[in-house]
Amino acid sequence: MHRIDKDTSGLLVVAKTEEAMAHLSLQFANKTSEREYVAIVWGNVKEDSGTVEGNIGRHPKNRLQNTVFFGDDEDKGKPAVTHYSVLERLGYVTLLSCKLETGRTHQIRVHMKHIGHTLFNDERYGGEKVLKGTTFTKYKQFVDNCFKVLPRQALHAKTLGFVHPTTGEFMRFDSEIPEDMQQCIEKWKVYSKHQEL
Repeated sequence: MHRIDKDTSGLLVVAKTEEAMAHLSLQFANKTSEREYVAIVWGNVKEDSGTVEGNIGRHPKNRLQNTVFFGDDEDKGKPAVTHYSVLERLGYVTLLSCKLETGRTHQIRVHMKHIGHTLFNDERYGGEKVLKGTTFTKYKQFVDNCFKVLPRQALHAKTLGFVHPTTGEFMRFDSEIPEDMQQCIEKWKVYSKHQEL
């Protein structure tokens, strides 16, 4: 029902019956469910909050990727909306909260890349390279060390909320940021503090 990408940590929901599946599917379609992710993205996101709207579909040249269609192609793909807010700016990366209004494959990853803030260490979308920062060897070594600590895209499904299909009760679940991602965040906090001195 609520799936997460390979190498994304966090919450998911599985329906045990067809009735539950239909009920939950309707909530996701009607945008009454709550889905919040935490992401580390490359670059300093200037706005404190924002919304990315853009149809998402299969990339015409790379079948392993999705892309945002705009301009003459904006009628391709499926509508997708992601709301984001800055949790913390950490030098050359930013910690974001991302809330989904829709649920397209790779939605957050594609939307963040579209606005110039690819997810940290997202190999599929180019975030596994040093995208922001300096050319100093020590900085590259620092980033490589962060990649080793967090050997996957920096994305965590933190909150999931929905109405229980049988009881009608609204249920909300929260998942703590996992250790690998937390260690990466701590490293960037220390690095950004040294940069301010």
